[in-house]
Amino acid sequence: MSSRTFSLSPGKRVLYLTKDPQLIEQQLRGELTLSMDQLDPAALLDDINTDAMTPAWVCFDYDPAAIAQNAYAGLVINNQRLIPAQALAEGNFEVIVAGAQKGVGSSRETAAQCEVFSGSRLAVASSFAPIHARNNINIGQLMCDHAMLRRLEAGEAIALDEFTRGHDAVTALIIEAGGLLPFCAALADGKVQVPATGTAPRPMNLTEKILATKLLPGQGSYVKPGDAVLVKVDAGYSHEFTTAQVDFFLAAEYGADYKLKDPSKFAVFEDHLIYADGVAAMAKFSAKIEELRVRQRAFAAKTGVRNYNAVDGISPGICHQIAREQFLDPGDFVQATDSHTCMGGASGALSWGVGASEYAALIYWGFTPIAVPESIRFEFTGALRPGVTAKDVMLHILATFAKREDTLNRVMEFGGAGLFSLSPDERATLANMATECSARGAVMEVDDVMLQWIAARRPGVDVAALKQKVVTPDPGAHHDGGVHVIDLSAIAAMVATPGDPDRGVASDPKNGANIADLPKTKINIAYGGSCTAGKRDDIDMYARVIAEAEKAGRRVASDVQFFIQFGSKDVESYARAQGYMDLFARNGVEMIAPGCGACIGCGPGVSEASSQVSVSAINRNYKGRSGPGALYLASPLTVAASAIAGEIVEYHDGMFKK
Repeated sequence: MSSRTFSLSPGKRVLYLTKDPQLIEQQLRGELTLSMDQLDPAALLDDINTDAMTPAWVCFDYDPAAIAQNAYAGLVINNQRLIPAQALAEGNFEVIVAGAQKGVGSSRETAAQCEVFSGSRLAVASSFAPIHARNNINIGQLMCDHAMLRRLEAGEAIALDEFTRGHDAVTALIIEAGGLLPFCAALADGKVQVPATGTAPRPMNLTEKILATKLLPGQGSYVKPGDAVLVKVDAGYSHEFTTAQVDFFLAAEYGADYKLKDPSKFAVFEDHLIYADGVAAMAKFSAKIEELRVRQRAFAAKTGVRNYNAVDGISPGICHQIAREQFLDPGDFVQATDSHTCMGGASGALSWGVGASEYAALIYWGFTPIAVPESIRFEFTGALRPGVTAKDVMLHILATFAKREDTLNRVMEFGGAGLFSLSPDERATLANMATECSARGAVMEVDDVMLQWIAARRPGVDVAALKQKVVTPDPGAHHDGGVHVIDLSAIAAMVATPGDPDRGVASDPKNGANIADLPKTKINIAYGGSCTAGKRDDIDMYARVIAEAEKAGRRVASDVQFFIQFGSKDVESYARAQGYMDLFARNGVEMIAPGCGACIGCGPGVSEASSQVSVSAINRNYKGRSGPGALYLASPLTVAASAIAGEIVEYHDGMFKK
């Protein structure tokens, strides 16, 4: 038990991020001091996402001290930054207070770094998104709730044990060490030890069973939620947005000549910023972007990891899509520096995103400390109706289960005959958007169809070899989040309204209603692409709608820009082989080579004004995510149909017949 305590420092301040922007501005100017006794927690900002804390352009710096200068640059009111540059550090704040679900969104550790390197020692919220919470722990920022803050403001010194209470034994050790890298050093020096789980034989679900096979020696053979374990990581990757910082941390901790133990299934990708130079708002950052690219190339050459950097300015593809095509296997445990790492779950690989510090540690040591997470199982029955896609299924899950936090910090497991009625690409859409549910990660049962899909893309790999790696859940396995049966035939087409992916509006076929019955919503931009919607099946969907419209004498509306961006070179080659490129070109579609592009505000398809409206097949629609305009989320079918109609409409067979 630690004898250390935490108390507020004399002369330091507490910043309350309130729903009333004037109160924030008054605090920043030093005109107002608030306390929990004065505030109802309902007055605090909920759902502060990582894009608001450190928008994409802030992440062009890799040194956390530089990142901190623009803390909360994406918190915008009426197109104005609410927290000016350096205001957080200059305000002398050591505590930052928010409402519920702080840190939703991407896995970018920069969101936690911007606070810590501005002087914050304590983050306060009623709940934290799981990856963001882990990033706080990994870089040494304590977390607590509003009740504990009241005690601190009353002058109490609170024992560090209270901050570690409720955490697993390994996480408690990391908190006590002041962060993950100091913990790893103490572990290597024998100053701390991780105990065996002591878990008796029990039926295990997919998450538990995969992790049990990765335990380092001496920890046992069975796990249960909450067990503190050290586990082998099979595969992972970083991209040009994060690699420079991973290298920065490794060099700082282990020296410039550090070596990786096993780089064979780790990789780097140049995908996120491949088109950033062509975005007007990004032009002034071109030198920083190029430095990130240069540093990633140097990292790849030095370490020997798989190298998916661009060649002649063309990316081989988005990291998540390439990884599932080329090196993720069933039964793998996968960690990468991007929140959509969970897409690997469709291949039967337990996958989730981590921050730069955590990735630096695991790629160096080959293992990582975790607490075995809880799981929630979705059992699919039936089959989707015509015009309904996996994207609609996820928008339904978001609006139902995620909205009430059933999925929060749990691994989403998927199975059932209905799952196997979906194609491998459609299953990948489901796994990809687990992070939008604030889930810890994703994993799915696999069948021969998925194994054949993987083998077809790997020379020399056959289905029989892959089948040996498949992990299946034990009969009677428990899921703390429950088992939820979803009849796919009952799912309707959906659109998520601007601000959050969980704001889904569904059609109601029983009552003859569809999403076209929403208030008429004219669009300026339709966007198909991203890791979520740039796969072969997605391209088939866009082409299907465009071809049907062409037969009826229709094409993309004259006042709409329709962009389609491919998820990988393989997908682009497929589109060419199918004749889609000519189809798209003659019907007014602008095609873009592989990359993340508009999904992260770094490519064609980004809105340029707040008055513009986009309908997009990407994964999230937080304010400012893809430009300042209003952003609706929908399936590839809905996006393509809306591009033809010039407004948001629901696709159905024959809708463009003369």
